[in-house]
Amino acid sequence: MDEELKCPVCGSLFKDPILLPCSHNVCLACARNIIVQTPEGETPPQSRASGNSDYDYLDMDKMSMYSETDSGYGSYTPCLKSPNGIRVFPPTLVHRHCSITCPLCHRSVSLDERGLRGFPRNRLLEAIVSRYQQSRSANVKCQLCDRNPVDATVMCEQCDVFYCTPCQQRCHPSRGPLAKHRLLPPTQSPAAGSQQMPAGTIRKQGTCADHDMENFSMYCVNCKTPVCMKCLEGGKHGSHDLKPLAAMWKQHKCQLSQALNGVSDKAKDAKEFLMQLKNMLQQIQENGVEFEACLVAQCDALIEALTRQKAKLLTKVTKEREYKLKVVRDQITHCTMKLRQTTGMMEYCLEVIKENDPSGFLQISDALIKRVTSSQDQWVKGALEPKVGPEFDLTLNTDPLLQTILQLDFVQSKVESATVPPAPLLQLEKCCTRNNSATLAWRVTVPPSNPIEGYILELDDGNGGQYREVYVGKETVCTVDGLHFNSSYNARVKAYNSTGVGPYSKTVVLKTSDVAWFTFDPTSAHRDIMLTNENRTVSCNSYDDRVVLGTAAFSKGVHYWELRVDRYDNHPDPAFGVARINTMKDMMLGKDDKAWAMYVDNNRSWFMHNNSHTNRAEGGISKGATVGILLDLNKYTLTFFINKEQHGPVAFENLEGVFMPAVSINRNVQVTLLTGMEVPKNIKQQ
Repeated sequence: MDEELKCPVCGSLFKDPILLPCSHNVCLACARNIIVQTPEGETPPQSRASGNSDYDYLDMDKMSMYSETDSGYGSYTPCLKSPNGIRVFPPTLVHRHCSITCPLCHRSVSLDERGLRGFPRNRLLEAIVSRYQQSRSANVKCQLCDRNPVDATVMCEQCDVFYCTPCQQRCHPSRGPLAKHRLLPPTQSPAAGSQQMPAGTIRKQGTCADHDMENFSMYCVNCKTPVCMKCLEGGKHGSHDLKPLAAMWKQHKCQLSQALNGVSDKAKDAKEFLMQLKNMLQQIQENGVEFEACLVAQCDALIEALTRQKAKLLTKVTKEREYKLKVVRDQITHCTMKLRQTTGMMEYCLEVIKENDPSGFLQISDALIKRVTSSQDQWVKGALEPKVGPEFDLTLNTDPLLQTILQLDFVQSKVESATVPPAPLLQLEKCCTRNNSATLAWRVTVPPSNPIEGYILELDDGNGGQYREVYVGKETVCTVDGLHFNSSYNARVKAYNSTGVGPYSKTVVLKTSDVAWFTFDPTSAHRDIMLTNENRTVSCNSYDDRVVLGTAAFSKGVHYWELRVDRYDNHPDPAFGVARINTMKDMMLGKDDKAWAMYVDNNRSWFMHNNSHTNRAEGGISKGATVGILLDLNKYTLTFFINKEQHGPVAFENLEGVFMPAVSINRNVQVTLLTGMEVPKNIKQQ
């Protein structure tokens, strides 16, 4: 209840509270500090939304039109606040033209000649604050003692009951289901102030603020305020619906009690929910420890299984090694024996060859030749090749297992199996730019478990700055207009569903055109304007001047275009230049404050803005002539050319905002628009 009894300005308990028309309360002293003086005859601002009242926003008219330079974010300047967040003004003398603004709902009300005395004193709130202050200093009694309650020593925050030490040990032991209840000292409990206060306090009966010493006796239903008999006699409330004060008092008390019953049920639900959350903290802690132990056991089991498999694989390697060693040793033994036999036979044959007995030699020579030949054939038949190689023909492929280990993660339960959408794939073959517009298309390669509800497309500012949302919806193709010419934009997209927002796609870079290609805009042209040649040639069927705009809008960069005079009869005064989108279409270009133009006849020309004619220059136009317009928004200037030559000085300076090409003609003139032109080089300065 503390917050209900504190002033929103000073943050302390109310002192001499007054009741504002919005039903909020402030201290009388604080009310004097937030009075502001208003200009004579000016009505104070009405109720404002709380989200806007703490800031002084920029003029919204300056932000009403979307432009290329619009970043998508508003600007504001914060106002100073007091430490508790309320705007506090310095004390102001109470004059006739003063007002006071409620610090909570920010509704303002003018003060009459009575000043702050015109607001009723909230005596009920005063009494509650006084009782609350007394309760904080009084001893809180145990609520479970049968006779002669003693002072309470603790208060259970969940049960909302005060206990003395014996009653607490007997009725609220700190074990079992009550072990998690929070016991507080009674002086720290907000419920301590709600216990009964000493009776017999006599309250002063309320008196009328308009008529001193007059007690309230009736209640005006129309004005929703107590009134006295003199108020009724004065006629102010004579025709209003009046009720006896006591009857309305009982009726409103009954209504408040009924409303409190509903709030009490909600508060009980909230208290149970709070208990549920507090119990959940312990459950989360216990489940976390248990889950960590389970995870460690599972990982240890995997490590143990890997260790057992390692032992098996090492056994296989050992067997293969022993087999190879045995084969090589056997081959060495066999080869050694045959080599010894062959060597002995060779030595014997050499000794036979040394003998000089031909008949004896011929007796054994045939047998020896066969033996030598046979021995030679045995060595040729693979006897000199190893039966096994030194390499081990065993390959252990660990890549699948390693990949599985790296992908090892928790599996969501069936209830929580829904996932966010995957990153969309930008279809580069369908992404393109045209002039200062960009078209992007994308698709999702893998369908998520939950249906996609929409996509969010983001672009930066063309200079590598922050991204901003330019589209949110279900379509997979989007065209973004109003971008800067000769700029490179980074674009990305992400999808979302009921589970959440998915990751971004890869970034694609889109470059807008170096120069502007555009036509006349038939949708914004005056109805007397006629367009042909794919909206590049304009004429008019009225003798009065009519305006037509181009389809391009510029707020940045340097742009140049020309208009060729196809027909010029009876010396009219066509006007060429730039304008805002809301310029007047039924008068000569430049007569209002939303157009900057040069109007020219066959001999001379003038610059015109807001019906102000300046810089008369000799030289005019005829059939076949070209009028060039150079809009330099880097220097914020506008310059005109006739037949490729600069006509006069720089026409206009300090041009900021969004501008569209514009022309005004009558039925004696026909011109054709030429775009994509190179910017002239030699420009004379003023």
